[in-house]
Amino acid sequence: MMIFNELRKHGRLAAKRHPMYEKNKVAKILGYVMGAFWAGYLIFFGTTFAFGFSDMVPNREPYHVMNAVVLIFILALDFLLRVPLQKTPTQEVKPYLLLPVKRIRVIDFLLIRSGLSLFNLFWLFLFVPFSFITITKFFGISGVITYLIGILLLIIANNYWYLLCRTLINERIWWILLPIAFYGGIGCLLFIPEDSPLFYFFMDLGDGYIQGNIFYFLGTILVIVLLWLINRKIMSGLIYAELAKVDDTQIKHVSEYKFFERYGEVGEYMRLELKMLLRNRRCKGALRNISIVIVAFSVALSFSSVYDGNFMTSFICVYNFAVFGMIILSQIMSFEGNYIDGLMSRKESIMSLLKAKYYTYSIGEIIPFILMIPAIIMNKLTLLGAFAWFFYTIGFIYFCFFQLAVYNKQTVPLNEKVTSRQNNSAIQMLVNFGAFGVPLILYSLLNALLGETITYTILLVIGLGFTLTSPLWIKNVYHRFMKRRYENMEGFRDSRQ
Repeated sequence: MMIFNELRKHGRLAAKRHPMYEKNKVAKILGYVMGAFWAGYLIFFGTTFAFGFSDMVPNREPYHVMNAVVLIFILALDFLLRVPLQKTPTQEVKPYLLLPVKRIRVIDFLLIRSGLSLFNLFWLFLFVPFSFITITKFFGISGVITYLIGILLLIIANNYWYLLCRTLINERIWWILLPIAFYGGIGCLLFIPEDSPLFYFFMDLGDGYIQGNIFYFLGTILVIVLLWLINRKIMSGLIYAELAKVDDTQIKHVSEYKFFERYGEVGEYMRLELKMLLRNRRCKGALRNISIVIVAFSVALSFSSVYDGNFMTSFICVYNFAVFGMIILSQIMSFEGNYIDGLMSRKESIMSLLKAKYYTYSIGEIIPFILMIPAIIMNKLTLLGAFAWFFYTIGFIYFCFFQLAVYNKQTVPLNEKVTSRQNNSAIQMLVNFGAFGVPLILYSLLNALLGETITYTILLVIGLGFTLTSPLWIKNVYHRFMKRRYENMEGFRDSRQ
């Protein structure tokens, strides 16, 4: 137990000594505010479900409907929410592997910390009011308590299931089919055949929790233990391979991108940017995940009627165009923190780097634009709208993201996943929220007041204005960065692994 307390202490000290600590305190406050907001929503939904299910399915108790039908979808939603909000264990592993501490004990600590995460308690804001309204009258407070314990165990099991899937997906993208098949298969089998045994299994599982049946609890705990052991085994092997850099010697093909040579120094940095995106594990994984989401949203918009509304169409357009910047450009200069000393040794190299980044990511926005063409052909999106969102993204949204080049001073590892720590500063969170939320709010207001055509025209003009003036504001970003260069370089060095 002493080793676990020491590791917790080290984690707290590492956070306090981090160069982004002061900014992350603000981010935590914002996170608490948003958490309270969503907790209120869950309480509202829990109360609504309690009364709504009794009206929708009068021949069954509301908790039967919750357990037999809704529970698996809540677990699937919990899985999806963990993708952006919860990383795979990120405790610093390297120092402890150099000490006489068993690697498996460090991994055990990571898994314990994940199981005890407060995020696992979040869904209780929905289940507590629901269970008090629906279960108390039949089984009393004891039934509510045992039911909530059972639900909490299921959520913890879902947490370890997520860690397993996320770890496998990080290694091979095809593992994404595993959670899709799992949740999708269970969702289908609940209704097919008509008297599905899986339907009654989940109903009996919930009843077992309510009645305090020890066998149902032991079965759930057994699932948690199995997932724990599988995670333990897989993470141990991956951490060893990652630290040993086993796969670095298995390069089959090297592309030089020689066509960039004609563009001088900016072309050289464009080539460097492409190599960073396509060769390093962290960047390549992010790029791969972004591509999957963009393709999925584009197909859904083009060939499904689910997103036919103006707001949802705009939502998908903004997401498809802005998500690349939200994931990559929000970390602008943080990847370069690994070799910032070399960049700073040459005059004007940062200016060329910023230009190269802007040109590279602006050209990259052509890909989501092309994926929008079927939606334009299907009359789901106007051509004016596609151009408006394209130029608004490479204009105003990229203008916002490039401001982070001045303030980012935390190095982000290029290749490490399991063994690295990743923190987002408050300003990164605010810029990401602004890049995604402000365009939607602006579109909704202008569309309500002026109509769709004029709204898209205004967005297009704003985007073109920032796009055409990009040399000016990139130069401004460069000068501000140079004024803070020593402070930023110190932060990059301190956070470098």
